[in-house]
Amino acid sequence: MEEGSVVANLAADLGLEVKTLKTRKMRLDVVANKKYLDINKDTGELFISERIDREVLCPSKTTSYCFLKLDATIENPIRMFNIEVEILDINDNAPHFRRGTMHLDISESSPVGERFSLNNAADPDVGANSVKNYHLSASDHFVLEIQTGRDGSKFADLVLKTALDREQQAVHNLILTAVDGGVPTRTGTASIIVRVLDVNDNAPSFDKDKYVVDVMENSPIGSLVIKLNATDLDEGSNSDIVYSYSLYTSERTQVMFKLNPENGEIRVKEMINYEDFKLYEMEIIASDKGPNSLSGQCRVTIQVTDMNDNHPEISIKSFQSPVKENVATDTVIAVVSVGDKDSGDNGVVDLHIPENMPFKLRESSDNYYELVVSEPLDREKVPEYEITFTVTDRGSPPLSDNETMTLELLDVNDNVPQFPQSFYTIRVLENNAPGALLSSLSAFDPDLHENQYLVYFIIEKEIANTSMSMLFSINPENGNLYALKTFDYEIEREFLFHIEARDSGSPPLSSNVSVHIIIVDQNDNAPVIVSPWRAHGSVVEEKIPRSTDKGSLVAKVIALDTDSVHNSRITYQFLQVTDASLFSLDQYNGEIRTMRMFSYKDSRHHRLVVVAKDNGEPALSATVTIKLLTVETDVKAHSDMTEMPLEYDIFSDINLYLVIGLGSVSFLLLITILVTIVLKCQTPKASKAAPPSRNSVISERNSTIADSTLVSNDAYWYSLFLAETRKGKLVVRQPVPKGSRYIVSSIPRGTGLSETSDSAASTLQYPK
Repeated sequence: MEEGSVVANLAADLGLEVKTLKTRKMRLDVVANKKYLDINKDTGELFISERIDREVLCPSKTTSYCFLKLDATIENPIRMFNIEVEILDINDNAPHFRRGTMHLDISESSPVGERFSLNNAADPDVGANSVKNYHLSASDHFVLEIQTGRDGSKFADLVLKTALDREQQAVHNLILTAVDGGVPTRTGTASIIVRVLDVNDNAPSFDKDKYVVDVMENSPIGSLVIKLNATDLDEGSNSDIVYSYSLYTSERTQVMFKLNPENGEIRVKEMINYEDFKLYEMEIIASDKGPNSLSGQCRVTIQVTDMNDNHPEISIKSFQSPVKENVATDTVIAVVSVGDKDSGDNGVVDLHIPENMPFKLRESSDNYYELVVSEPLDREKVPEYEITFTVTDRGSPPLSDNETMTLELLDVNDNVPQFPQSFYTIRVLENNAPGALLSSLSAFDPDLHENQYLVYFIIEKEIANTSMSMLFSINPENGNLYALKTFDYEIEREFLFHIEARDSGSPPLSSNVSVHIIIVDQNDNAPVIVSPWRAHGSVVEEKIPRSTDKGSLVAKVIALDTDSVHNSRITYQFLQVTDASLFSLDQYNGEIRTMRMFSYKDSRHHRLVVVAKDNGEPALSATVTIKLLTVETDVKAHSDMTEMPLEYDIFSDINLYLVIGLGSVSFLLLITILVTIVLKCQTPKASKAAPPSRNSVISERNSTIADSTLVSNDAYWYSLFLAETRKGKLVVRQPVPKGSRYIVSSIPRGTGLSETSDSAASTLQYPK
């Protein structure tokens, strides 16, 4: 057929839409041959792109069939079609003889019926177009006998019909004509020149007429295949035998094997390849050296035994990379074809991929396999796969080949951000600077690109009507947490809120973590002297009887510190004392006691300066000055004193009169409390009470100040101070304008107060 001739409509035969052939990238691959055919993507027709010569395409004549194998591939989705186009033979070749003239030497003593091999004609055509018959020109002595070889080829033997007589005719010229079976028939001719020899009546003969020998392919050059032995009953030169190939033996056979003319050994001359030819046939002639040489012949068939000498072949027809990590199972990733030129088990191949991979092979057609996804993929565990296709034959030993492809996975947003910890505890020193970096709360997202970019923010939460975003700030890019204000341990102790990290994927994924902020105390509050009470300044005046016994309680200094437990531990020391041998100070409870009794030599006035230090670093302190005046026992205390000692040891060894007096004062105090309670339920009025004595103070409730508390001694007042301080209030004692009675009041913190102590800055303030 001419180039451009249409062979078939491939689109119609395969059931494909013609208009989709281009978009689906249809292509045609010719297996192991030139591209004789091609496809018109506009019409779907299969046409001839190059002239096809069947004799070139299929040189072997072992079969009359000749196929051109094609692979048609389309994409979206990937499909492959195996196409076989049969090439039909036409009678375009005439028979021809390898030798135009054949010379035959025939002894005149040759018996009737003796056969002489002739050079057969060759016709590249097959089937009916090949050589079908031979014709011999007219002869009285010879006739033709047509024989058929194993491969179906025809060859002619010249048979002696009647005895020859050299004296009558020494040379016979014959014409041999080969005719094929085509329409119209074609012919080829050759000349046969027969020379009649003189009598040498014994021809060499072989042990057998036909020998069959097996030889391994790839046998070493020079290897012995067979040693032929022919005998001649004649003597002398007529019995010397020379071995040679007959004209029937093909030139290729003579190239592959070497025949020793002297001893009849046939050895390997060229490397034998089973895949080229599996069978070699030859005819060996044994000729004597007599004046009238006679010959005998035999047929030798050499069968080549296959060896596993061809590696299997692998071809990647299609490979899809990269793919998304969430690709569905059973998705086709690649199409692979395999093959082996060997035969039998040596040509049977198996295809494998490494184990423990989320892929499997699925056979789609003869020697074609699809690589499909068998398990879900995860890029974060394995970002890419090195897939090695290994093809192995079943020979012994087996041969193999491999091809490695890299499959890259594309990321999808399938991982939430992860914090290293599920709970963060951050300690912050109070009095921090606004904007100070507290900690870095960085999360990690194993995804890639925008799926990995994280944004941090504080989940809004209000505490005491204050939003967390007003107290803290977080850098949205790196998770650095900052304080927006200065924290005070005495006001705020801790905060608990959540921080969220969100990626930039679509849709975005997020996670959050709890953050516990603990404010750590600093020693930033000095102790405050709360007892003995002084209305103005830091000097307290007290009166004690000169008859006071040794060990008697003179005064008790009480100081408070609003810092934490460690920083608020207070110790007391004398900073200044008039007579160190007269007074002692307990460093833990602040009690001042007499170390001995007063003598007439002791001064009436004593000045004690007490310092209260906390346990902080550096330590803060406050001082109070106590002026003591010793009086005789009968001296009465009056209400014009600014401050009276509020707590004495009433069980010291004093006279009975003092005990009775204290009991009377306690009774009056109880009555005063009851009256005060009644007045609280009614219209508040200032109550009258007896003037205080030396060891008691009569207090009344000031109805104009909320949450006031009546007290009778320093111990009760100190307990009240602690209770009210826990409520966030300050407790102060104020004298009545005339100074005869005292009022204890609790007021909210933060009111404008002025400092009355000469100590360092304190959180306890008093009205002026």
